[in-house]
Amino acid sequence: MLTVDFDRLDVGPGIRAIDIGAGQGRHSYEMLRRGADVIAFDQNENDMADVAEMFGALHAAGEVPESGVARTETGDALALPYEDAAFDVVVMSEILEHIPDDESAIAEMVRILKPGGLAAVTVPRFWPEKVCWALSDEYHEVEGGHVRIYRSSELAAKLVAAGLEVTGSSHAHALHAPYWWLKCAVGVDNDSNPLVRGYHKMLVWDMMSKPWVTRVGEQLLNPLVGKSVALYLRKPEVAAESA
Repeated sequence: MLTVDFDRLDVGPGIRAIDIGAGQGRHSYEMLRRGADVIAFDQNENDMADVAEMFGALHAAGEVPESGVARTETGDALALPYEDAAFDVVVMSEILEHIPDDESAIAEMVRILKPGGLAAVTVPRFWPEKVCWALSDEYHEVEGGHVRIYRSSELAAKLVAAGLEVTGSSHAHALHAPYWWLKCAVGVDNDSNPLVRGYHKMLVWDMMSKPWVTRVGEQLLNPLVGKSVALYLRKPEVAAESA
């Protein structure tokens, strides 16, 4: 279940990429399958152990081009252990809403991105997220939970102020917004609720089977109720800045 459209990032052989806040690695796996040199970076050591195991499984299954290499690293997004301009592509998906000092995290991301490099940043969309917060304090008032709700214009302004250009945007996961509204309404840990169980079963079926009716339906609904917003960005060339 990808939030980022990697066709917009030109990910492929010869590209050095990092997935900051990789979590369970879904975006890292896609970049590896496209033949990039990938780092999955996260503070959670257990998650990174699982991702490293999956990297090995993808290689073993023959799903990785010859150029594809990947590794996991743990650390703090506010102090990335990489040199300036180290990466061609940077992905930060669904993590900035968890970080109190989001501007420092953005500055670190921009620092390690090469001039001319591309980035994708995704966060929960404002109004579907607002509904979740209105329905449930438990949804966001937990350790490591969401500390803010972004308007896309606010996020774009922070990214531009940090030195990036916004090249496009998209929305994703329209089918997931009602699922989270249901969970917030009945209790975010109440997975035994029949409505929640039924909807979850449908989502799993959709992800595994990818039927055309839900794929087309979600594409049509994403601009209206897509749960996530993705911004696509470029770091200006140094020559262009001094021209």
